[in-house]
Amino acid sequence: MPLTRKVRRSVSGGVRGRPGCGARGGPRSLDEVRGQVAPGLGAWRTVELALRSRRAGAGGRVRGGAGPCGRCPGTTWLVDLPGDGSNHGGPQVPARPYEQWPTVLAEAARPLDDVVMVGHSTGGMFMLSCPELEGQLAGMALVTSAPHAGWRQTFAQWAEVHPVAGLGEAADAYGHNPNDETLRLLTLAAAEWNFTPEGLAAGRALLDGFPYCHDAVAWADAHFDATYRALWKPHSGLPTLIVSGAEDHVVDQRLWADDPAFGRPHVLRRTIEGAAHFPWVENPRAVRSAFAELTASLSRAS
Repeated sequence: MPLTRKVRRSVSGGVRGRPGCGARGGPRSLDEVRGQVAPGLGAWRTVELALRSRRAGAGGRVRGGAGPCGRCPGTTWLVDLPGDGSNHGGPQVPARPYEQWPTVLAEAARPLDDVVMVGHSTGGMFMLSCPELEGQLAGMALVTSAPHAGWRQTFAQWAEVHPVAGLGEAADAYGHNPNDETLRLLTLAAAEWNFTPEGLAAGRALLDGFPYCHDAVAWADAHFDATYRALWKPHSGLPTLIVSGAEDHVVDQRLWADDPAFGRPHVLRRTIEGAAHFPWVENPRAVRSAFAELTASLSRAS
C-alpha cells in the first residue's frame, strides 16, 4: 500500500492539472496579470497562479484545472498550492506550507467572480476537503476523484495482481533516496497503471513533463490520503460534473454511490469510454463533450 499511495499521489496533478490544457501560448506569471482580473490578487501570498488562456465573450468565468478545460469558455488558470508543483522555494511560500493545505484553495477562489474549479484525482479530494468553497464556487468538476479514502483498498488489491516490470526497482530507489528525481522515475515506472495501452506513450510523455515535489507527496501520505473524507457536498444545487475513464483502476468510481448527495439532478455523472485515470489523454473529444454539458448547466443556473 505505501508504494501505491505514493505513486497515485504523485501523478494526480492536484488542482493544477497542468497537462493537456490545450491553451494557446505559454503560461504567464501572476505578476504579469495582477490587477487585470481582480485587484485583490495583489494581496496573495501563498497560492501561485499561471494564466493559460483568455477567450473572448467568456463572461469572466475562471476555471482552474484539468486538461479538458482547453476549449471551455472563460479564463483558465492553473493553481499551485504552496510548496507544490512549481510553487516552492520562493519568498511567498511559508516555512510550513502544507499546514495550509487544502483550505488555502479558498484563497484562490475568493477574489474572483463566477469560479468553476476543476480538480483531478487528489485535486478533487482537496476541493471537497475545503468547506469554504461551497459558498464561493459557481460550479465544479471532479475528474477521476472520490468522496472518501475507500478507493485505496480497491486500488491496492488491483495493483497486487497487475505487477509492472521495473516498478520494484524504481520503488527501491525511491525508498532508499526519496527525492524529486526518484519520485519522477517511480511515477514513470508506474505509468501502465494510469493509462490504457493505446494511451501509454502519450501518458508517459505527459508524466515526464510534470514538476515533482517529494515533500508534498510525503505530507499527503502522512496527513491526508488515509483519512480523507469529503467535508462538503453540492447540496445547494451547485452545477457539478463527475467524470472518469471507464478503465480507471486507480480511483474506484463506484464510491460516489455511497452518498446520495452526489446523485442529485444537478450532478452530472459521465464515464469516458476507452480512457483511464487521465481520460483526456485517450478520449479528449468525449471529455470535452462532458465539459460542454457542464457549461450548459452553468448557463441554466445563472
